[in-house]
Amino acid sequence: MRRKPSRPLRVGLTGGIGSGKSTVGQMLAALGACLIDADQISREVTGPQGAAMAAIRSTFGAEYVDACGALDRARMRQLAFSQPQARARLEGIIHPLVAAHGDSRAQQALAAGAGLIVHDIPLLAESGPSGPWARRLDAVVVVDCLAETQIERVMRRSGLAREQVQGIIASQASRSARRALADVVLANEADGTLQQLQAEVRQMARWFGL
Repeated sequence: MRRKPSRPLRVGLTGGIGSGKSTVGQMLAALGACLIDADQISREVTGPQGAAMAAIRSTFGAEYVDACGALDRARMRQLAFSQPQARARLEGIIHPLVAAHGDSRAQQALAAGAGLIVHDIPLLAESGPSGPWARRLDAVVVVDCLAETQIERVMRRSGLAREQVQGIIASQASRSARRALADVVLANEADGTLQQLQAEVRQMARWFGL
């Protein structure tokens, strides 16, 4: 761990696919943290008539909007994986909206007396040092494991082929890039137990004053 933040009110939680990030988030919520899920907000702003949809339509065309007025996720996923510049444009639309909505929910939670706000942000490392989260967070927690552990977990839970999982991992920030952001690194390897992870999370929560 680095030096303890003086006011750890807003913590970014991130990790690669299959790392166990969502499990850690639920553990922190069970300990009393307010958990704000960036993926959930992203689904809201790209849902029917969501806040991102006008910009998505004008940037990518009506064919990327489904009959309900929501993002056609399958079509956009294919475009984003085949054209990195398209993915960057999409993230440029969605990420600032997710951050702004996260701000609003965090302020509501703080006003209600929350002691710790945890922002579950899968693509925190991808947003870069000057991205929308850079000045919003007091600390960053990275849930970390070997790539092989990620592959085995995702294959087991989703039924995807190894090559598909490897492609997803390759499209995300590298393990070293995520770790470089971290104030806290939680190891969650295949040989660890849920009880060991819970103990690490409880220790971290106390460090954050929860």
